[in-house]
Amino acid sequence: MTAMCDMTFLLLTFFMLTSNFTKKEVIQVVTPASVSDIKIPETNLMQVLVDRDGKVFFGLDNQENRIEVLQKMGEKYEIEFTDKELKTFSLIPSFGVPMRVMKSYLNLSSEQRDMKESAIGIPTDSLDNQIRDWVRFSRELSKTMVIAIKADQSTPYPKIKSVMNTLQELRENRFHLITSLGNLPELNID
Repeated sequence: MTAMCDMTFLLLTFFMLTSNFTKKEVIQVVTPASVSDIKIPETNLMQVLVDRDGKVFFGLDNQENRIEVLQKMGEKYEIEFTDKELKTFSLIPSFGVPMRVMKSYLNLSSEQRDMKESAIGIPTDSLDNQIRDWVRFSRELSKTMVIAIKADQSTPYPKIKSVMNTLQELRENRFHLITSLGNLPELNID
């Protein structure tokens, strides 16, 4: 019995130390299937998420970069953030709110920020394209940062094309589309 307990704890420890924990995302998306198995890097990543309604969310994997980008966005939109708000923002992996409500969003509790009602989406229209500014300021921090777009399989194509056009306006023509791995179609050779 003792050997069995030892083995159980060894296995438990092994799985805890070798597992990769998924990062919490502001929204859940069901990605379309593809047969490509190219992996995107887990570090130095800028991610644009698009939900089924076409709302756009943004995330960076580096906490220091998050703070610097928020400060640059604050300068552009004439919003000054406190140290507490900057620290709170550095702990949020992805978000989706316009700059006009960013201060109130950061002052919410983490449970309130995770509520569906708080997922407003970042403006992407022609008059107020804030996702362009987020991408541009992020790219200024790191030229080697990988850009990835993750969209729901039922997102209308014009919404995704709008995000792609925004990236192309910034001359960002290399980005990844995140999909789930599907099965190869069977070939009928008669």
